[in-house]
Amino acid sequence: MVLQNRRIAIAEIMARTKLSCGTVESILHDHLKLSKVIARWVPETRSPFERELRIAHSKEILEFFEKSEEYILGRIVTGDELWLSHYDPESEQQTRQWKYTDSPRPVRARIKSRVGKVLATILWDADGILLIDYMQHGATITGTYYENLRHQLRDTIKEKRRGKLSRKVLLLHDNAPAHRSKVSLAAIQECGFGQINHPPYSPDLAPSDYFLFGKPKQHLRGTNFRDDKELQLADEEYFNSPEKIFFFSGLMNLKSRCDNCIEVQGHYV
Repeated sequence: MVLQNRRIAIAEIMARTKLSCGTVESILHDHLKLSKVIARWVPETRSPFERELRIAHSKEILEFFEKSEEYILGRIVTGDELWLSHYDPESEQQTRQWKYTDSPRPVRARIKSRVGKVLATILWDADGILLIDYMQHGATITGTYYENLRHQLRDTIKEKRRGKLSRKVLLLHDNAPAHRSKVSLAAIQECGFGQINHPPYSPDLAPSDYFLFGKPKQHLRGTNFRDDKELQLADEEYFNSPEKIFFFSGLMNLKSRCDNCIEVQGHYV
C-alpha cells in the first residue's frame, strides 16, 4: 500500500488492514524503517540539454580537482549578489522554547517589518572574503558595474592574496546577463582572469548558494537594523569571524556535489 501511494495516511492503512494505530506505526517505523517526510523544494525539472550542461560542468570541475585539490582551490574566486533586509523575522524554528507543561506559552511582540534592504555583491575564495560591494539605492547591476568590479577585485587580490594572481585566478559565477556582457568579459581578460562556465539554474553547484549565503541571513534574522550602515557593519562582522577552514570546506564541498550531479545524471542534488 505504501509503495503504491507514498502519501497514504495511517488512518487509511488502519481502515484497510483492520489493524490498530500502534500496530501500524510499529510496522512502518520499526520493521519497515519508514518515516513520512515533507518533500524538499528544488528548482523546476531540468531539460535533457540542461542536464547535459550540468554534467559537463561537473566533469570540468572534477578534472581540476584530480590535478591538484590544493592548486585548484587556491585559484578559484566565486561570489554572487545577496539581498540583506533591515529586518527579517526569526523563523518558527528559531523561536521555539522549552517550557513546563503547566506554564503559559511564551509570547513575542510582532515587529513591523522594515522595507529597507541592501544588495551586496560578495566575492570570496578558500581563504575568506575578498570583497563586499554594496549597490547604491536605485542602481542596477550592469555590465559596466561588473567591469569596474573585476578591476577592483584584481586590486584586492593583489593586496590580500600575494602570489594568487600569478597562478591565474579562475572566476566561478553564474551566467547572469551582466556577467556575460562584452564589457565584463573584456575586463576579465584585462585582469588576466580565467573563468569556469556555470550551467543555468544550478544553485546546487554554486558555492555561494549551497553554502555561504544562507548562513548570514540566518544569523541576522530577528535583528531590527535602523539603517543601511548598521546592517552593513553587522554583515561584515559576521563574514570576518569564521576561520579559514570554514570557507575552504565550502569550496571543497563542490567536489562531492559534482560527483553526485554526475551520478544522478544531471538532476538537482
